[in-house]
This record gives sequence, C-alpha cells and structure tokens, in this order.
Amino acid sequence: MQTRNNIILVLIILLIALATYIALPIQHVDWLKSTIARHQNPEKALELKLGLDLQGGTQVQLEPDVSGDRTFTPEDIDKAKVIIERRVNGLGVTEPLVQTSGERIIVALPGVDNPDQAIETLRGTGQLEFVDLSTAPPTLGAGDTIVTSLSAGEVTTDTVVYPTVLTGDYLRSADVTLSSQTQKPIIAFEFKPEGAKIFEEHTRAHVGDRLAIVMDKTILSAPVINAVISDRGIIEGDFTLEEARNLAIQMQYGALPVPLKVADVRTVGPSLGQDSVDSSIKAGIIGVIVVLLFMLIYYRLPGFLADLALLSFVALNLAVYKLIPVTLTLPGIAGFLLTTGMAVDANILIFERMREELRAGRSLTNAIEAGFSRAWTSILDSNLSTILTAFILMYFGSNFGASMVQGFAVTLLIGVLISMFTAVLVTRTLMRFVVGHFGRALSPHLRLFGVSRLQRDMSQAARVSVQAR
Repeated sequence: MQTRNNIILVLIILLIALATYIALPIQHVDWLKSTIARHQNPEKALELKLGLDLQGGTQVQLEPDVSGDRTFTPEDIDKAKVIIERRVNGLGVTEPLVQTSGERIIVALPGVDNPDQAIETLRGTGQLEFVDLSTAPPTLGAGDTIVTSLSAGEVTTDTVVYPTVLTGDYLRSADVTLSSQTQKPIIAFEFKPEGAKIFEEHTRAHVGDRLAIVMDKTILSAPVINAVISDRGIIEGDFTLEEARNLAIQMQYGALPVPLKVADVRTVGPSLGQDSVDSSIKAGIIGVIVVLLFMLIYYRLPGFLADLALLSFVALNLAVYKLIPVTLTLPGIAGFLLTTGMAVDANILIFERMREELRAGRSLTNAIEAGFSRAWTSILDSNLSTILTAFILMYFGSNFGASMVQGFAVTLLIGVLISMFTAVLVTRTLMRFVVGHFGRALSPHLRLFGVSRLQRDMSQAARVSVQAR
C-alpha cells in the first residue's frame, strides 16, 4: 500500500509542477503552447484572459440590414448569433459575451487590439462564391464588385449576371499559411466530397478560363484555371496576415443568414481600474496568507500539509483557467475565492474527525484513515449540491444573456471539482506518506496533530465510564 501511495504522490507532484509552470506569468515554451493550447490563438496561448470589467474592450450592437421585400425570422437571428460567436472565437477572443436582445445581437470583445477590423469580420455576410468569369472582360479583377446568379432575381435586365459554380457551403476548411515563393499570406481551402466533384467537373471543362473567388460580391482573386482541380485550392491576394485570417474565419464558419449592420459601438474601459485590480490582488494574497497561518497554527502538522494542498489548489485553478481558457471577470474571481474557502472547509471536516478518532484511542494510521473515510460522505454531499447549483447558474447565464452569472458559475464549478481533488486525494496522500515514513516517531507527539495526551486520557475515561454504566 505504501508503494502505491508513493507512486500516486510522484504523479501528484508532477501534475502540480506542470500546473505551476503553466500558471506562472512567464513566456512558455513553444512546444507546450502547440501541444496543450492548440485550440487557442498561438500569439495569446496560455495567457490569463481578463473580461471587459478588468481590462476593457469593445461592445458592438448589430441589427439586420434588410431592404425591399426581404424579411428575416427569429431563427435567422439565432443562427447569426451562433455564427458570430464562432467568428469571435476564431479571432482569439475567448468566451465573449454574445447575446440577443430582440432583433439585435450584442457582442462584447474584451481586449481586442483592432476593433474596427474585428467588427468588419463579424458583420460581413461571409458569402463565399466561386464564379465563372469565362465571358467577363479581362479588366474585371480583384477588388471589383459583381452580381452573381444567386441574386439574379433582384437586379435589372441591364445588369450582367455571372454564374456561380459553387458556394462556401461546400467548404470543409480554410486556413491561413504563408506562400513558399512570396512569403505572403494565402488562404488554403478544402472542399467537402460533393463540392470537390462539382469543382473538378467545372475546372476540367474550363481549362484556360478565369474563375473568380468572390466574398460578399467582391472579387478576392480571379486566377486562370491551368489544370484540373478537385478538393483543394488557395486564395492569393494582397492580404496582410490579419486580413487573411479574418477572411479565413468568415469562410470557415459560413455565411450569415441575414446581412447585419452596426447599430452602436461603445469602447468600454476597465470598470475597476488598474489600481483597484492591484488592491484586490493584494487583499486576496493577504486573505490566503491568513488562512494558511490559521491552518498551520490550529491544526499544526495536518494544517501544514493542508496548506500545501491549498497552494496546489491555487496553481491547478490558474492552470485550468489558461488551458480551457476561462475569461476572468470580477464575479469569476469571487467564485474562485469562494471555492478556496470551500477547499479549506473540507480539510477542517477531515481533521476534526481525525482528532475525534485520536482522542478515542485509535492509532495514528487508523485515525487518519477513519477521518478521511467518515468525512468523505459529508464532503461529497455538500459539493454535489454546489455542483448542481453551478450547472443551474450556467444554464441561466447562457440562456438569458447573464454573462456575469455564467462567469461566476464556471469558476465555481472548476473550483469545487479541484477542491475535492486537493482536499481529499492530495492531503490524504501527503498524510499517508508522512505517517508511513515517520509514524513511529510521531505517535508519542500527538500535539503535532492538535490533540493533547490529557484530552485523549479524558476521552478514554469517559468512554470507559459509559460502558460501565
């Protein structure tokens, strides 16, 4: 059993060491970013994300831009909300506030470097088309606006309509890379099987003709078809890396069901201010130090081991916040601090139960095992009720646009799960290690566990007296 406990202890130490490295505000190695945080923006991977109230940002209100007889439905607004949320995530804005308010879509972009370009990426219809230009004049090219067959019913007979070969609905993926020849950003795309078949048939019949790649009726490029192309291709143009990335995001996540226009834009400053944030961090550090000292003074050796578990709790939480990643807001910080107290509560339940067993005359090893096993039921019941509450708050926050409630619920849920791991598994493994290697030396010194010999003798005498009666 001691060998098994030693193996678990080594694994815990390795896990906490990795979590501490991730949690530290340092420049992390590239392989760790690419391996663990592959779903994040490489430039901002493993950074602690702050919400609008802590770092400021931009809030945009979008509404349908319809004209003539064109209409839209509530389902169109809901679909547009989902697409915009995916586009915002593609921009590297993690866990944004995207909610609907009537016919409007409200988008909060914390910490966006270029809000104008981000807004354009969000509101652009994102309708990608591959258009046949075999009958077009040679002067028609990149940057020109054309009318395609998709809108033929909306134009006059004098307008030239160019046929669309296929749309972005047939697209499987779109990624930004650098050209091996020019080192300029290009967009590499891949079709779904049905789209690849259509594209191959068209290019086979039109070798030597031009094919325009059109986004929102504007030609991005109009290359000549030199060979038969099936499932893959590239888009070249005079793009910056950011422009190419935004185009790829629009292509990847599909076209909006209804065009949108900007109804209102607000620049939101950090409501707390940097001084207030610094003061909050100092207050939190002071609070944690007070808790650590209390546990050390009152529970002594078990309190010291609980302090180690509590520090590992902080490191694991911060690491998870960076890995998911979680956008921290003031309510989110409140959820984290609340679970810090809950982690201590679990240890207090365990240690008080352990003290009762020691006073009753049990050996040190048996008292520790009994303390953990008998306190586990109470810890599990209380944490399960908190987890259920956190899920209810998350549902409420996500469905009613209450992002602050959702942020609190997310950190609360993460904290409760990690506190169960640290308060039970980490503390118990440390206790077993200490008692397993130093148990004989510690047995005569029960004061190290907060139990005096007089208390133990009085407890045993009371138990004998009750049995005699």
